[in-house]
Amino acid sequence: MASESESGNAAAPHPHHPEGTEALAHIAVDYRPEACRHEPDAGEIHVTYDHRHPGRDGSRWRSRRRFLPGSAVAATIRAPAGDTAGLNYNLYLSSLECSRDMDEIDFEFLGHDKCAVQTNYHVGGQGGREQIHRLPFDSSDGFHHYAIAWGAEAIEWRVDGERIRREVRREGEPWPEKPMYLYASVWDASDINEGRWTGTYHGNDAPYVCSYKDVVVPTIAFSLEEEHECTEDVDAEGEAAAEDADAAGDAVAEDADAACNAAAADGATAAAAVDTGATED
Repeated sequence: MASESESGNAAAPHPHHPEGTEALAHIAVDYRPEACRHEPDAGEIHVTYDHRHPGRDGSRWRSRRRFLPGSAVAATIRAPAGDTAGLNYNLYLSSLECSRDMDEIDFEFLGHDKCAVQTNYHVGGQGGREQIHRLPFDSSDGFHHYAIAWGAEAIEWRVDGERIRREVRREGEPWPEKPMYLYASVWDASDINEGRWTGTYHGNDAPYVCSYKDVVVPTIAFSLEEEHECTEDVDAEGEAAAEDADAAGDAVAEDADAACNAAAADGATAAAAVDTGATED
């Protein structure tokens, strides 16, 4: 079961936030909640990757509502500092992470080059629409604003208020239409495409922290009903059962990650063909 957190942030909106959005009020953490620090009063989320942790590392958070076409999501993000080769850190919409028929719209940072970002979108589990964009800054030097505007006829990706890509729906071509969660994660993608996608992980500057703040999502008018999780206390027997369920969930998650990695490998191969200048370590 994903853990929950609630935000009480009431700060003034960022000037680059798209219209028709509101502050993200609740998140769920899909795995390793101890590596995802949510600071509700500050409206910040910090995800840590440290290979020295035994077992699975990194973390992934998501919204607890799914969103419909017609609005936008955005956040200011500061990438991890230091030698981040091998890591993938991101902000993206997905109908359901790692499902074989997912729709998805991505910002992905490829750790071997912090002056670039990759955009992509998937329909029915099929990607292959990657583009690499040069950034006029090092994404770890400070917070920068990233927004995805998603409609029935067009998708736009914006950085610091500037549009870097626009895709327009063409008759007869597939288009992402499923309701989608907002996700973000940090993970080691070294094994994707033999390290040619994100570089090879060195871990010289671990722990790595990717920070998100000023996160906004579509208003309730463009949202489906928020999921509800059981928050009642459980007795010792219930805790034991929950631990067994978590262990089973980890096994399922590992299988899902294998499927995700296979899809990422296909995408990384395609991205290599459209790379507009990202360097490799």
